[in-house]
Amino acid sequence: MRSERRSRQLSVHARQRGVTLFGLLFWAIVVGFVALVTMRVLPTMNEYFTIQKAVNQIARDGLTTVPEIRQAFDKQKEIEYSIQSIGGKDLDITKENDKVVIRFAYDKEIELMKPVYLLIKYEGRSK
Repeated sequence: MRSERRSRQLSVHARQRGVTLFGLLFWAIVVGFVALVTMRVLPTMNEYFTIQKAVNQIARDGLTTVPEIRQAFDKQKEIEYSIQSIGGKDLDITKENDKVVIRFAYDKEIELMKPVYLLIKYEGRSK
């Protein structure tokens, strides 16, 4: 009799599965935080890829002097509304093997919640 009762209790407990309220709340917070970070980071990544594309295009255009390259980047910045972090004066322009190489680097600080910030360091160079 005891073994029947015990086996019945075990089978009832074995069938009960699900998510607790605490578990649901925990995962809601985790998913919400990941969504917040993603929404804040994606625009900065878009800006980085736009800058990279502009730098590659300018390097391919065959401009040779530093002022020409900086002016071309500033013109591109006026066209591309997403470029806000750097300007032509922030570019590091060198020549390697008779080829113009344009480098850039900048930091982007993203506010997550008032006392918490995320710092992303972007850098790139022309191909």
